[in-house]
Amino acid sequence: MACILDVAKYILSKKGNMTAMKLEKLCYYSQAWMLAWEEIPMFEDDFEAWANGPVSRRLFSLHRGKFIVSSSDISAEYGRTNLDDTQVDVIDRILDYYGDKEPNWLSELTHLERPWKDARARAHAAPGEYCDEVILKSDMMDYYGGL
Repeated sequence: MACILDVAKYILSKKGNMTAMKLEKLCYYSQAWMLAWEEIPMFEDDFEAWANGPVSRRLFSLHRGKFIVSSSDISAEYGRTNLDDTQVDVIDRILDYYGDKEPNWLSELTHLERPWKDARARAHAAPGEYCDEVILKSDMMDYYGGL
């Protein structure tokens, strides 16, 4: 199965360098819509309901301290070769819709959506407060599948 680093590397190869926040959100929406459309996860990595929206610890550990992330920041072992055609199609559709949005717009959008809000509610996290509660894949599938 692909991992989040495969998705991130593919996104960066298609869209070029971008902020870490934007990359996190594009990976999140790739996972969310794969769950909605195909009813299976694109990757097993989880997202947590951080103050600025969904964040993957695995991806965060790769770009920690960087504002801009590039394809060269991710090892060559990751990328398109580990993704199947369905996964690539979903990511490409995500990039067509969300790819030109600003990072803050994407972050604010996640704040309006139930999966992130529910995870923060489970943790009793106030706005802006630290939270590492996992956003459940089942919540993502239910919410985005119902849109």
